[in-house]
Amino acid sequence: MTGATNLAALENLPGALLVVDVQRSFADPAYLGDYGLDAAASASIVDAIATIGRLVDSARALGVPVVWIELGSQPDRVWRSSGWLRGATLDAAMSPEEPCVVGTPGAEWYGLEPAEGEIRVVKRVYSGFFETGLAELLRDAGVEWVAVTGLTSECCVAATATDAMQLDFPVVIPSDATAAYDVRINTNALEQLALNVGQIVTSADLDTLFATSAPASAAARTALTGKPVHA
Repeated sequence: MTGATNLAALENLPGALLVVDVQRSFADPAYLGDYGLDAAASASIVDAIATIGRLVDSARALGVPVVWIELGSQPDRVWRSSGWLRGATLDAAMSPEEPCVVGTPGAEWYGLEPAEGEIRVVKRVYSGFFETGLAELLRDAGVEWVAVTGLTSECCVAATATDAMQLDFPVVIPSDATAAYDVRINTNALEQLALNVGQIVTSADLDTLFATSAPASAAARTALTGKPVHA
């Protein structure tokens, strides 16, 4: 098993599976034309979503809590620095082409979706922990480590994983359950995350960890079930 020594420290401790931004704006081929994906990158997105779906099924079956983190762009709360970075003026209104605008099809989940009672965390920036209360929710439920999956590896996955680590949650990242719009960028992102943020594993490794932590994680899932959406 990859990183068996480090993963062994998490056995029997309650964990949670975080699913980040698997939404139409970031995952549906109909929305990705401007990103210039080649065939390899397109296939990697499809494969990652399928793997995330399998991990969600595994987590649910074993009683591991699944937390759904989604971008919710709000026209009345413009993210000025992000717009500026992409060429807009600081006082520009939100573009109608902005990804995942609340209430639009781009914000919908793609290929998988939360089950009734599972936590949904709506964020307005990259990290699922920034001003969402997620860390407190997880701690109150007894969660001691997190697995981070989703899109994209160098952006919202990296930001969420980095904040989790800085908030003192050990982080596990299954390499086959995340992707980017360029295979090279995904490889580089995982290399950098491995250096400073989390243990890079395979989905099979994570399945094994889910199984060993299942009894403890089930209590955390019960504590999290039915919590409100946080934004």
